[in-house]
Amino acid sequence: MPHPKRRHSKSRSAKRRTHYKATPSTITVDQATGETHLMHRAHWHEGKLYYKGKVVMEKVAK
Repeated sequence: MPHPKRRHSKSRSAKRRTHYKATPSTITVDQATGETHLMHRAHWHEGKLYYKGKVVMEKVAK
């Protein structure tokens, strides 16, 4: 049976055990578009990628 050569931190173990869940505090409304999205994440709206209320990229039609 494998055994660790050194002890791992408690925060490292806690990160492995917990799973990311979107809570109401992590969901926000974009000021520019009015769309709800996860905080600190870019989101698509009408063919444009928004981040922090600004257009980052536009979708190109083929």
